[in-house]
Amino acid sequence: MVLNYIWVAFFLIAFVVALYRLLVAGDTDIFTELVNSTFASSKNAFEISLGLTGLLSLWLGIMKIGENSGMIHALSRWLSPVFCRLFPDIPKGHPAMGSIFMNLSANMLGLDNAATPLGLKAMKELQELNPKKDTATNPMIMFLVINTSGLILIPVSIMMYRAQMGAAQPTDIFIPTLLTTTISTAVGVLAVSIAQRINLFCKPILMLVGGIGLFFASLIWMFTQVNRDEMGTYSTLAANIILFGIILLFIVWGLWKRINVYDAFIEGAKEGFTTAIRIIPYLVAFLVGIAVFRTSGAMDMLIDGIRWIVALCGIDTSFVGALPTALMKTLSGSAANGLMIDTMEQYGADSFVGRMSCVARGASDTTFYILAVYFGSVGITRTRNAVTCGLIADLSGVIAAIVISYIFFF
Repeated sequence: MVLNYIWVAFFLIAFVVALYRLLVAGDTDIFTELVNSTFASSKNAFEISLGLTGLLSLWLGIMKIGENSGMIHALSRWLSPVFCRLFPDIPKGHPAMGSIFMNLSANMLGLDNAATPLGLKAMKELQELNPKKDTATNPMIMFLVINTSGLILIPVSIMMYRAQMGAAQPTDIFIPTLLTTTISTAVGVLAVSIAQRINLFCKPILMLVGGIGLFFASLIWMFTQVNRDEMGTYSTLAANIILFGIILLFIVWGLWKRINVYDAFIEGAKEGFTTAIRIIPYLVAFLVGIAVFRTSGAMDMLIDGIRWIVALCGIDTSFVGALPTALMKTLSGSAANGLMIDTMEQYGADSFVGRMSCVARGASDTTFYILAVYFGSVGITRTRNAVTCGLIADLSGVIAAIVISYIFFF
């Protein structure tokens, strides 16, 4: 129901703003631009789904090898002490635990293309436990919010964009992004835990938090010891080695368990096409809504309004230039990337605003895109508090990006 109101609001706000531009500003092309944006975004939605087909087939095939060989079950047992606290409604040893782990691992390494098919696999397995097939369950909401909060250890793509835009030190946003996305994820998990009355103050969770804290401290220390110009190369190399290592591990594990890994892969890969087809209507709906909202100028008006309010309060407005990226990432990842690049072109890759736009881009993930794709893949229409908790995580990420960027770059 929440998604319904948001989707309708995109169109109503876009119509009002476009009508204002026509009657007051005399912009006779605005409605033509709106219509053209609906066609372009519909085509884009289909192309995204088409592009996902191969990736879905690949990773669903790999996951089927893990499922048939028992590797997913082994991962579920290993993760059960922590995940049973975060996902108390998932039975111990259920394969969804392993799929969730693989999805989160891919996200943390910045491997978006690998994370999406794994996430869709996890949603399908969670849907099997769902007594009400059109309503999101508690585990689905927790899983979605962790995804939308965008916890990422190595922001490879952002550092590559910075390098392409001529940044003197493309990796200088590494630590601020790491801190920002950690805060966003922590707030998102806390929001869901409060809503679902999950007790986070238990030994497994505290040990995990302590381990993550130690890992982050070690990572930051290693970052200070490595030449910053080489950090992007090392990060990309490490991420690709880990990704290929995961694929090889599943295949070798399957051979060790003496299953027919080729037939298992083909069996899983067949699901990729049907899953890609199933998400097209949901992608079309939201990408069209986002496109008309942006094309009408409503996003620009929102940013200008925020700048005026901030100036009225006597607060420095330097950060406002990065807000389009921060707000757009909630709606569309590709659009946020475009705005991030545009901000670096306008202000400079090494400017405060340019750097902050990169930190804000990595603070959290595309909430509405993930909700539309993941929920749409299993036919969920009643999202309950998934949108609210996801937006709370997004808001915390934006605030953290602003504060941390001022500490590091201003």
